[in-house]
Amino acid sequence: MSHRAQPTTFLRRPLAFLEHRPPAASMRLPRFSNKTVTTLLLAQTICLLFFVAYQPGPSSPAESGGERVHVLVLSSWRSGSSFVGQLFSQHPDVFYLMEPAWHVWTTLWRGSATTLHMAVRDLVRSVFLCDMDVFDAYMPQNRNLSAFFKWEVSRALCSPPACSAFPRGAISKENACRTLCTRQPFSLAEEACRSYSHVVLKEVRFFNLQVLYPLLRDPALNLRIVHLVRDPRAVLRSREAAAQLLALDNGIVLGTNGKWVEDDPHLHLMREVCRSHVRIAEAATLRPPPFLRGRYHLVRFEDLAREPLAEIRALYAFTGLSLTPQLETWIHNITHGSGIGKAFEAFQTSSRNAHNVSQAWRHALPFTKIRHVQKVCASALQLLGYLPVYSEDEQHDLTVDLVLPRRPKQFSWASSDSENSGP
Repeated sequence: MSHRAQPTTFLRRPLAFLEHRPPAASMRLPRFSNKTVTTLLLAQTICLLFFVAYQPGPSSPAESGGERVHVLVLSSWRSGSSFVGQLFSQHPDVFYLMEPAWHVWTTLWRGSATTLHMAVRDLVRSVFLCDMDVFDAYMPQNRNLSAFFKWEVSRALCSPPACSAFPRGAISKENACRTLCTRQPFSLAEEACRSYSHVVLKEVRFFNLQVLYPLLRDPALNLRIVHLVRDPRAVLRSREAAAQLLALDNGIVLGTNGKWVEDDPHLHLMREVCRSHVRIAEAATLRPPPFLRGRYHLVRFEDLAREPLAEIRALYAFTGLSLTPQLETWIHNITHGSGIGKAFEAFQTSSRNAHNVSQAWRHALPFTKIRHVQKVCASALQLLGYLPVYSEDEQHDLTVDLVLPRRPKQFSWASSDSENSGP
């Protein structure tokens, strides 16, 4: 008999070595009782099960390539944050959710922005760690992926393993995702989240940076802050076009105990928005704590509109991402369309002329409102690099550039004692 056939015989008859055989040379194999054989088989089976159970599964990109990166896009309503969110969402390495704190605000709508800060922060931390059980307090128990606010703008929720509407490297489209992925199990969101190297959340519901200090110090997170700002006059013009959609949020910002606020003739809400940008930018740039070093990146919407590819390359570099050829083509198309967008597209990312969008307020706002918003947002204009206008002629003259060149970032890092400041 050939020795090459022995392994096959051994696999077919695993107990052959226990059978009685004549002694060979000086070695004698012991005989075992049936009870002993059964015990040995049981022990062998248990060891095999433990071996299989504890073998590591497929590695996520974060596990195989290093620490997972967490990115929080901080902004305010109507500042171009949906567009910036899509810059991340369409990237094949990113799991993205748009404004998960919307669920907190719509559930606890009688609170104020300040009193809801802690609940929002806790939810954001859990989502960064892909713990979607945190939504139990804010969503129905029986829920699908479509329970997430604006879930269809997240390419990761429309791609495997969450859904098969689009390959992970493809540019997703909201309508197709909504058609094909609405009834996918909610549990797939957590599975999908763990399979990406970057988790990116876009939020408009933080009004100071200090509330995020515990997340920046958290060793479980590798957090980067992208602070998106926009000319307050452009924000006002865009807010007025979407006033009804913002009424609940306005009431929470102004602390009206659940009363919706649609009309804001005295610009109380714009004052709060501008103050929040000043608080965040000053905390990050004047004397930031050491743990913020290398974790804060200020982006002006107007700079994105003028030089989209250059700005986006810098944004990706800050967050550890690379610009792919497919994304470069998509970004060019999305920023070089025609028109400035329609009212029903208020929260959509459609092809528009980005530069014209950034200048639309100069034709649409009456000069009296411009003077008013320049007054209530004077500090924000000065800090963020926007020039005021002093006449209607100056307002309408597009050859007058109202966006100052950005100054080099000069951080003055605080002492280590500041690391313990903040909530």
